[in-house]
Amino acid sequence: MTTFFILVGYLLLLVGLGLLSSRFFKGTSADFFVVSRSVGSFLLLMSIFGTTMTGFALVGSTGKAFSSGIGVYGLMASWSGLIHSAVFFAVGIKLWAVGKRYGYVTQCEYFRDRFESPKLGYLLFPILVLLVIPYLLVGVIAAGKFIQPTTAGLFPEAFPMPTLPNGNPHPLNGGVPPAIGSGVICLIVLFYVFFGGLRGAVWANTFQTIVFMVTGLIAFIMISKNLGGLKEASEAVANSEFAQNRLAREGLIGKLEFLSYCFVPLSVGMFPHLFQHWLTAKSAKNFKLTVVAHPLFIMVVWVPCILIGIWAAAYLGPLGPGQTPNSVLGRMVGQLVHSPVLSGLVGAGVLAAIMSSLDSQFMCLGTMFTNDIVMKKFGAGRFTDTQKIWIARGFIMAVVAITYGLSIYLKDSAHVFDLGVWCFSGFAALFPLVFAAVYWKGVTKAGAYTSIIATVVVWCILFYNDIIAEKPEGMEDELLIGGMMPVTIMIAVSAVTLVGVSLFTKKPSQETIQKFFA
Repeated sequence: MTTFFILVGYLLLLVGLGLLSSRFFKGTSADFFVVSRSVGSFLLLMSIFGTTMTGFALVGSTGKAFSSGIGVYGLMASWSGLIHSAVFFAVGIKLWAVGKRYGYVTQCEYFRDRFESPKLGYLLFPILVLLVIPYLLVGVIAAGKFIQPTTAGLFPEAFPMPTLPNGNPHPLNGGVPPAIGSGVICLIVLFYVFFGGLRGAVWANTFQTIVFMVTGLIAFIMISKNLGGLKEASEAVANSEFAQNRLAREGLIGKLEFLSYCFVPLSVGMFPHLFQHWLTAKSAKNFKLTVVAHPLFIMVVWVPCILIGIWAAAYLGPLGPGQTPNSVLGRMVGQLVHSPVLSGLVGAGVLAAIMSSLDSQFMCLGTMFTNDIVMKKFGAGRFTDTQKIWIARGFIMAVVAITYGLSIYLKDSAHVFDLGVWCFSGFAALFPLVFAAVYWKGVTKAGAYTSIIATVVVWCILFYNDIIAEKPEGMEDELLIGGMMPVTIMIAVSAVTLVGVSLFTKKPSQETIQKFFA
């Protein structure tokens, strides 16, 4: 029970942090939505890094490495380390400057003015929300899937599982079911966001980032030690018939698939929650630490997760009935980190990584609904700051409820990594829009509309074919087009339509050009 009590203690600390952050709340909508634009370098780094590290990075990457091998590191981590920082530098700083100058708190506000189209926000809002929902599901499903194996054996009478066909007890017997674990996580995140706003999320992200980086290294060291050390653990993989091909990239991940994954990290340029975090910075100088340290932090988090996933292929062998790659990290921690205290700390670290994204995503959706829909529809002057905050809180509660319901429905079928890739791919496909808005004076309203609509249509078609439609027997689990990731096609369609239509349609007014490029 020690492990369980440590997890509970960690969650109670977050509740306390939420209460503390609410004591510093200034009562204004600007403070609730963007922390009065007062965040310094360290908090900016920790909050941005924390919000990009999800169940996708920890639970998903470990499970994907278990299935596909060592190439998963280069697939996402290497590309992310380079491209994230480049986007922060090339796009993030410029959007921060524009946002501070004109008081923006959401992407839609910026795009409305940049493309001289109030209706553009109504088109973008549902698209961004529908892309964030899968991102939220990544975290909520991952939390439930991790908590169950981590607490396995603690409550055998309350949460029994059927015996395996070979007569052995089920490895998840007595673990807290995903429905309960995910629900508790949603409520805790909702609590500190509800009372603390984005300040609560920034403070929580900073605390959570420290927790999951430190405990992740502890888990890696303990698992490695109990497998006999780095050399012995790797040799076990090489000697395992089931696991040995995980050490070779060729054959499990094709060259074009590997190369085309480089487009996926461009998604950070269109994440609405990252846009909101960028706007919290006190000055442009605060971005320096984030640009430099972000790739190093990615390496510290991803290397242990990928290695644990590969080692798990040799240690655990093929997955049994009802087991998914999502449970691999929790099972490795539960079976190899024999100290209840260390198991609890490591479990808290994984939950920290998952929750550090959920809070910012919930917060950004409430901010967008309030500013991009309600304020635009009824007029900002009609509402007091207090009313704006409560509108945001109400929408956040609705999103939490919907996300939780979907996570229960999809918990046994949704693969964390693949669901995350589709979410990221959708945002990445919109990257040409924000890049052109920042750097190209000639991009037009018609080009923006055409690009967005074409991107959504292509995304829906490809998503349906990969996730929803039944696949012929023998077809690859992951949809590839000419050996490439679907994001390649989506970005190409987005960029070509944006540029092609903009070249032959009415240019922005000189007033708009002066406003954003002077």
